[in-house]
Amino acid sequence: MTIYDELVARGLIAQVTDEEEIKELINNGKATFYIGFDPTADSLHVGHFMALCLMKRLQMAGNKPIALLGGGTGMIGDPSGRTDMRPMMTKEIINHNIECFKKQMSRFIDFSDDKAIMVNNADWLLDLNYIDMLREVGSYFSVNHMLAAECYKQRMEKGLSFFEFNYMIMQAYDFYKLYTDYGCNMEFGGDDQWSNMLAGTDLIRKKLQKNAYAMTIKLLLNSEGKKMGKTQSGAVWLDPEKTSPFDFYQYWRNVADEDVIKCLKMLTFLPLEEIEAMDAWEGSELNKAKDILAYELTNLVHGEEEAVKAREASKELFSSGNAANMPVYELKDEDLTDGSIGLLSLMVKSGLASSNSDARTNVMQGGVSLNGEKVTDFRMSITRDDIPEDGLVIKRGKKKFVKVV
Repeated sequence: MTIYDELVARGLIAQVTDEEEIKELINNGKATFYIGFDPTADSLHVGHFMALCLMKRLQMAGNKPIALLGGGTGMIGDPSGRTDMRPMMTKEIINHNIECFKKQMSRFIDFSDDKAIMVNNADWLLDLNYIDMLREVGSYFSVNHMLAAECYKQRMEKGLSFFEFNYMIMQAYDFYKLYTDYGCNMEFGGDDQWSNMLAGTDLIRKKLQKNAYAMTIKLLLNSEGKKMGKTQSGAVWLDPEKTSPFDFYQYWRNVADEDVIKCLKMLTFLPLEEIEAMDAWEGSELNKAKDILAYELTNLVHGEEEAVKAREASKELFSSGNAANMPVYELKDEDLTDGSIGLLSLMVKSGLASSNSDARTNVMQGGVSLNGEKVTDFRMSITRDDIPEDGLVIKRGKKKFVKVV
């Protein structure tokens, strides 16, 4: 099976511009491809995870990845898939986020010996003269065509600022710049990026009379139809300080039954034959498949030692209701007011809830317990004396735990 055929078999490919040409490049290790990452936070999250896995998979087949960090485009923000404008960030915040991204990407991509490169589009976008930019590429874009693009069309009724309207041009210019300076011949991205990616291939073909290609990968969805990586208490981050390896493991251990095989195919590097054999599993065997998924992905992101600890902690948790390796929140003096902290605030601070209202709803629905005792009063407060020496285990639902010490 060729690498392209494997991508198809794993359900990764959504759309391509020139399939035969793309097959030829990818299968023969001739693709120099890029994926863009706008630094909207100080950590990558599992929404980026699929792209990183694809980059790793293609690099293993001899192709060359370019990780494009959006120091320039991040100052505007992509309107694709959004209902409102993203808050503007300062240059200092963007640069800090970029440094965080660099460290995390190196876990997935081998940047040694020119096997991959990392670039920042701030290096060319921030120095562009507006008039020169318009003269260089403006005539290659049809406003009518841009307004018909899905990424803009869905925002027209609620309002699309001219500020955001420029994003497609900037992303297209990125591809043009990477093509001319680095020999990049292909752009990959999520299928919500299709319009922006086509704009880049069209710019290169019209301006340079050269061929460039685009391929989108299917966005992995959870059972509620939300984008991958969103949970009730927020995003699932790749930074262990923001999402512990245990919580990361639990996120994948708890995917919906109908999503397990899809996730195994798209995100793990297990042989397809092994995954397809799991497709017939049911009941307890399906839980085994979820455990395999959680272990493989935690190993990929956090390393074998943390994956083993998370697996053992998960088993201990479900067998005894407690676990030595579960996430721990250390109560601090500044958390307390007059010597105590409200349960709802503690749930938010420890990552069990996204807000006080979210925590209150769970308590009122009977889904919260303290050391095995169900909580019925959402107004309750907790003092230091209420916390046993070995910690206070707060449980939300059946699968979310944290130990407060």
